[in-house]
Amino acid sequence: MTAPEDLNRLRADCGSCFALCCVALPFQKSTDFAITKRAGLPCVNLLADFRCGVHTRLPQEGFRGCTVFDCFGAGQQVAQVTFGGVDWRAAPDTAGGMFEVFGVMRHLHELLWYLTEAVSLPRTRPLHEDLRRALGKVRRLTEGSAEAVAAVDVDAVRGEVDALLTRTSELVRGGVKGPTRNHRGANLMGAKLRGADLRGAHLRGALLIAADLRGADLRNSDLIGADLRDADLRGADLTDCVFLTQSQVNAARGDAATRIPSSVGRPPHWT
Repeated sequence: MTAPEDLNRLRADCGSCFALCCVALPFQKSTDFAITKRAGLPCVNLLADFRCGVHTRLPQEGFRGCTVFDCFGAGQQVAQVTFGGVDWRAAPDTAGGMFEVFGVMRHLHELLWYLTEAVSLPRTRPLHEDLRRALGKVRRLTEGSAEAVAAVDVDAVRGEVDALLTRTSELVRGGVKGPTRNHRGANLMGAKLRGADLRGAHLRGALLIAADLRGADLRNSDLIGADLRDADLRGADLTDCVFLTQSQVNAARGDAATRIPSSVGRPPHWT
């Protein structure tokens, strides 16, 4: 599957953002973050020019969580479109509103990513009209004023889109002959799945943390929301799986033999 051109618009462009994820979002001290930070407070590593002072050594400094976060392009949308390029430092009175809008925009852009992928799939042709309609609706929401975006009922929008994503998943997974596995929401932490036949598997929201998936066949599987932190994907085949994001790939372990969709890039740490 070739990555839809529109997905490029949904890739994070940190140089066009005002480090919104480094300020707006909270995090707790854990294996992913070296410190605790409350929402709205700039990270201690944030520089005056909105760059990260430890960007090249985030894992070593205890900020591994930053390496697997993806705003789906919401940051540059909020910074350059919603707020017209005026940053929260130059206009402190915009800070609260900007951070609130970013939280909503991130959810909307994630939905745009999934819908854009779904409408590009040949097997979803029966849904293309509905998918394009939903895509247009969500895109229009992202283009509203700061006040309009902040007022969006994200849960309601997600509910409408989710029905289409579920049907998309059924069509893609239905292309696999024979029985398929249903592991939706399953706790598969540390599971021994080396070489497993997971073609067409329903892995939505599955916990696959540190799972051994070496050489597993995940073609045409649904991986939306699956937690792949430290999952071992060396030699695994994820060809034509759906709803796999860059943050999921970045959080997993892989190698040169791991096959992934063209919509996501191969992480530098995969050797």
